[in-house]
Amino acid sequence: MALDRKRLARAVFVLLIISSTLGGLLAHGAPSVALGYTPKYRPGFSHFDYVNPRAPRGGTLVLHGDGNFDSFNPYVLKGVTVEGLPGAVFEPLMVSSLDEPYSLYGHLAEDIHIARDKKSVIFRINADARFSDGSTVTAQDVKFTFDTIKKKGHPFYRFLWADIKRAQVLGRRSIKFSFARVYPELPLITAQIPVFSKKWVSNTPFEKLSRTLPIGTGPYVVEKYRLGKEVTYKRNPRYWAANKNTRRGMFNFDKIVYKYYKDETVRLEALKAGEFHFLHENYSKLWAREHGGPKYDSAQIKKKLFAHRNNAGMQGFVFNTRKSLFKDRRVRKAIGLAYDFSWANRNLFYNQYVRCDSYFSNSELASTGLPTGAERRLLKRYQNKHPEHVPQRIFTEVWRPSQIGNAQSRRDHLKRAKALLEQAGWHVRDGVLQNSKGQRMEFAVMLAGRGFERILDAYAHNLRKLGITIRYRTVDVSLYLRRARTFDFDMLVSSYPQSQLPGKELVNFWHSSTADQEGSRNYAGIKNPVVDALIKDIVNTSSRSHRVTAARALDRILLHGEYLVPNWYIASFRVAYWDRFRYPKKPPLFYDPTRWAVSTWWSQEPVRQTP
Repeated sequence: MALDRKRLARAVFVLLIISSTLGGLLAHGAPSVALGYTPKYRPGFSHFDYVNPRAPRGGTLVLHGDGNFDSFNPYVLKGVTVEGLPGAVFEPLMVSSLDEPYSLYGHLAEDIHIARDKKSVIFRINADARFSDGSTVTAQDVKFTFDTIKKKGHPFYRFLWADIKRAQVLGRRSIKFSFARVYPELPLITAQIPVFSKKWVSNTPFEKLSRTLPIGTGPYVVEKYRLGKEVTYKRNPRYWAANKNTRRGMFNFDKIVYKYYKDETVRLEALKAGEFHFLHENYSKLWAREHGGPKYDSAQIKKKLFAHRNNAGMQGFVFNTRKSLFKDRRVRKAIGLAYDFSWANRNLFYNQYVRCDSYFSNSELASTGLPTGAERRLLKRYQNKHPEHVPQRIFTEVWRPSQIGNAQSRRDHLKRAKALLEQAGWHVRDGVLQNSKGQRMEFAVMLAGRGFERILDAYAHNLRKLGITIRYRTVDVSLYLRRARTFDFDMLVSSYPQSQLPGKELVNFWHSSTADQEGSRNYAGIKNPVVDALIKDIVNTSSRSHRVTAARALDRILLHGEYLVPNWYIASFRVAYWDRFRYPKKPPLFYDPTRWAVSTWWSQEPVRQTP
């Protein structure tokens, strides 16, 4: 996400600053915490600026889900989790604001106390906090949740919480987390630990817990469901934080329903028929050609672009470098040269997109030009240690994705690709690209949605000119997830979303330690000591300027590694919704459109008014 550069430029050191009236890292608790700046909202604030504190409550919001679901447990590797649980049913100790880069405010925990040596943090639980069954939230519940997820949950949490050594109950409402080491983001990571009731787990092994309805602290409970097809969340009339400042003007619907569809065309027709109310459209063709008709003409369905300042990150066709076919960087580079984004943008995307040219697209963290100054010195230092992983071309060649603009440039790109393939030992025989062992250049692309099939059809046409054959197939969501988690694919489409201040999530994306860890998002199988070192720099630095420098250096290493064929991004959200809802006049800066609607929109014809 884009950063507030003027404000962050004043933050010479990245440190945890507790609420401005308390002034820094003091030996007592504070209701807010931020990374690198003073939190925007002062203690005792009324509500977030991007909500309507007088929003009426009532009505139903019906949304869509893709594919199916078979689990109500979002914290384990097994199964496909139902939409809507985080925020609606499960809540963290502290909640983030959507108009700041990285600020958290007291919620289940009413305050946070960071030790002077930064090796531990203490939270005091809000005395009013309750689970949906009416039982009191205690420090013991927090410890149980943390211990359970870390030991038996999804591997992602073991990555994220690896440096949180232990949780210690100090009292009924007080809990201490001790850290294995010091780095600036760790207290904020800890503050985002969710909390659920031990009663939900009971005697069921956590890794097998899937069909039992959850007991959380959020504003909603699961009312009913049809497995894989539909789920209804009902407002908890006893929700403990209904009028708390971190929830005032939020979660205004009495019911939230998710209906599942396995096909994009069927889903769109269902929207037009009124089966559900809100759609964040990801497909440019559907947006340009299919979002129209009588309901749109009469304004019963609104079609609107909502601007955002999110860091666009990276999306692309990811090579599984665990496969022998993709071990050679030259092969990956050659395959990337054959992709004609300009043609696709004109003929398939209706010129709605911009090409991703960075793993931090649309942000100040993106590398540009050739490395200079501190970034060059940092890269040179790592080149001295690992010359094979920091090639000289990083200092002499500006990396760019393929830029095919016309027939001549297409021929030029394919000639360059052919030369790279020949250097790597691949030659065309009888119209088929193969190596000295007779292995053919053939691979499959695994897809989760049919929208990409037309994109790959055009791509395959160019690759055939090189003697390369690709197959592509849309598979069921559950199968897609299972194969992605076990790295059972040749190539897939993946996005790497980035926050305004990237941190430990980078380990899950690209660190060597996650390359062979099932369930990680290191789909490319990257094992690069310089990538590891730069991620460590980003995570551990106490300097804002060095964080930016290290991120740009990391960007260059990843780009020159040719681990994927970059896709595209759009700096706005395409949303179609039925004109029965209203939303706050001031939108947030950094947000997901569906979660924004769930948390801050309201029904035009409410059942009742807020007190």
